[in-house]
Amino acid sequence: MDLKDHIRGIPDFPKPGILFYDISTLLRHGKAWRTAMARMADRIAPHRPDVLAGIESRGFLVAAPLALELGLGFVMLRKPRKLPGLTIGLNYALEYGTDRIEMQADAVQKGSRVVVLDDLLATGGTMAAGISLLRQAGAIVPCAACLIELTFLGGRERLDVPFEALVAYDE
Repeated sequence: MDLKDHIRGIPDFPKPGILFYDISTLLRHGKAWRTAMARMADRIAPHRPDVLAGIESRGFLVAAPLALELGLGFVMLRKPRKLPGLTIGLNYALEYGTDRIEMQADAVQKGSRVVVLDDLLATGGTMAAGISLLRQAGAIVPCAACLIELTFLGGRERLDVPFEALVAYDE
């Protein structure tokens, strides 16, 4: 099955000149979604994770069902002030400005192997921040993964871990 057949491009979203790769069409097609999760499980399992971490919010849609598929726990990496209890966070630079990502301070144990997931890798800033935050908590990050990679934006080069993607767009 070609998963690209189930991902639609939305031109000029969220602003003119941007082609948005919409996974909602993949999510609502049961067989394609099941195929995507099975393929992702095949790529992630060899990295022997203890836990999967998903980046808000579409990364939750990948990491949570994949964690269930692999029999693992799931932790959330979220925007500021979205998680209860004690949190740790990391500020990171965007192309224009800064952002912050947080997780619950007790979400991972030191030495845990945590694979971080999102729906799409573009410039790599948020994924790199997620990796750094997990390491700050004492985790080992053996891999990062997404459903989609926009190779022309070079995000993979910002990551210092192996990276997996199910589909890639070169332009």
